[in-house]
Amino acid sequence: MEFKEIRKGLEGVLFDTLRIDKDNCFEAVIVNNELAKLTASLGKVFGPPVCLSKHKLSPRAQEAVKDSGGVRAGQTLYFWNEGKDTIFAMLWPWQDDYHITLKIVRK
Repeated sequence: MEFKEIRKGLEGVLFDTLRIDKDNCFEAVIVNNELAKLTASLGKVFGPPVCLSKHKLSPRAQEAVKDSGGVRAGQTLYFWNEGKDTIFAMLWPWQDDYHITLKIVRK
């Protein structure tokens, strides 16, 4: 899976704030009315999100997301890996119930 293809798949999603847009890391903030478009785009690439319970994540997924703060209740994780290639997307809802941070990382 190519990282640039994932980024291209996000075209059409309106980002409130773009924080990072590099070859192996993308971070942005959306508002709630963009969430359906975003999750549809991520679903096409990753399939459904993986289980949100830390105990049900594979050891590989736990290790991959560790440096990004791990996954907590209320957050969403999409995860893909093949061989040594790992890409994941994390969604963090804000406490204001309006903004959501998206982070996509390739390791």
